[in-house]
Formats: sequence, structure tokens, C-alpha cells
Amino acid sequence: MAKSSAKPLPSLSIRIDLEPEGRIGPGKILLLENIHRCGSISAAGREMEMSYKRAWDLVDELNRICRQTAVESQTGGKNGGGAVLTPFGISLVKRYRKIERNAASAVRKELQTLRGEISRPKKRAG
Repeated sequence: MAKSSAKPLPSLSIRIDLEPEGRIGPGKILLLENIHRCGSISAAGREMEMSYKRAWDLVDELNRICRQTAVESQTGGKNGGGAVLTPFGISLVKRYRKIERNAASAVRKELQTLRGEISRPKKRAG
């Protein structure tokens, strides 16, 4: 089977500015997705090669800027504590991913044109 020689499209990264210091972007959303999958902030952070403190600070920032709890810590149990996304946290991830898909779809033709323009060899003068 022949390999496609077409280069992948440049990608679009979405960052949503909610207030001067409050932003939601791909890193925070990935952290939420990892917390949902792993069941803990520390495990989610490790998957992203991030310290527990950094992961916790990002969760705390999300909860603060959204004025709703996105992640709830769970204490105790025989396996120790953990963390789960709240219904708001799940909704936030879904909404962000939908915004991301819609934006990528809206600019697909422009990204294709850009790919063509940046992959052309430079013309030599003279």
C-alpha cells in the first residue's frame, strides 16, 4: 500500500479567555480528561509529566475562574483518595471539544491553503 505524500494539515489550538487572568485551553482540558480517566489528580498529572502541585493548581484555577467546581476530590477508602469530574466538569470538557471541532471545521479550507503555501519551495531570485 502506497504511503500518502500529503503533509498533515496545520492544526488549530483553541484558548478561551474568560477574564483577564482566566483561560481555558487544551492543556487544562486534557488534564480534566486524564482525571476523568485515571480517577486522580496525581495520576493525571503524571501522564502529562506534570507535578501534583502543578496539576492541583490548574484544577484550583479552573474551579475559581468558572465559579463552579469542575473536579471534586474524594478522600479515604482502602485505595486512598481520588478525584472525579463533576457534571459541570464533564460538560466543560464536552463543550470545549465541540468548540474545537467546530472551529477546525470552519477553517479547514484555510488550513489546506496554508499547508500548500508553506510546503512550496522558495523561488530563487534572478
